[in-house]
Amino acid sequence: MSSSSELQRLVEIMQRLRGENGCPWDREQTHLSLRPYLLEEAYEVLEAIEENSPAHLREELGDLLLQVVFHAQIAEEQGEFTLADVLSELNAKLIRRHPHVFGGQEVAGVKGALANWEQIKTAEKEEKPASLLDGIPNTFPALMRAEKLQRKAAGVGFDWPEIAGPLAKVKEETEELVKVWHQQEQEGPSAQTARQLEEEFGDLLFSLVNLARFLKLNPELALKRTCDKFYNRFCRMEELAAAHGESLAGLTLAQLDALWEESKQQS
Repeated sequence: MSSSSELQRLVEIMQRLRGENGCPWDREQTHLSLRPYLLEEAYEVLEAIEENSPAHLREELGDLLLQVVFHAQIAEEQGEFTLADVLSELNAKLIRRHPHVFGGQEVAGVKGALANWEQIKTAEKEEKPASLLDGIPNTFPALMRAEKLQRKAAGVGFDWPEIAGPLAKVKEETEELVKVWHQQEQEGPSAQTARQLEEEFGDLLFSLVNLARFLKLNPELALKRTCDKFYNRFCRMEELAAAHGESLAGLTLAQLDALWEESKQQS
């Protein structure tokens, strides 16, 4: 069957699920109640991409598409818009924002295409944002939002000229964090120093995101890979301990460090 006929079949299935004799769970869902599932499915798509598994990716893309159709069906029932409206607007946007493909305009490589996209996107907005940064959702994961904010600011020249700048900033923010920590050690914990520690730690993270941008790294993916690496090595530590009839909880820090080093060598 064609993609269009399968999409139409999906719409009809969703209409039946939401219909009078449909599924009780599907019928009670709203845009708000579906929020966690949309995030969950997006992350599962990312996991399938990381696994490099076409079969898993195909399945997860289907689950993500289901969320789009689900929201469109709810909107149609409320008289707001239909899935056809979503697709029509998307098609028009893609053509409008790619005049170098669908029109006669020329751009200078990837940077030119991205700059052109942003210019067209800004011109499309009926109400101009109060700030250049207003188009970045505050619901983004913090690392992603930090990277987007920095890129927007860099677009108007508010940026370091070279990597020495963000490197020095990381060092500066680290020193400020340590300074506040020493202050807390001397004066004892308080609500004020706790807020200062949080602020300085946030500044350090923000500066590390900036450094990642200069290194052309995605901080979210970099941290995800480090989490995966830690998970695998820790699991290997558990296996090594179990091979000797021991559990990690019963070992000293020195023994745990030794197992960590061994797991690193085997990974």
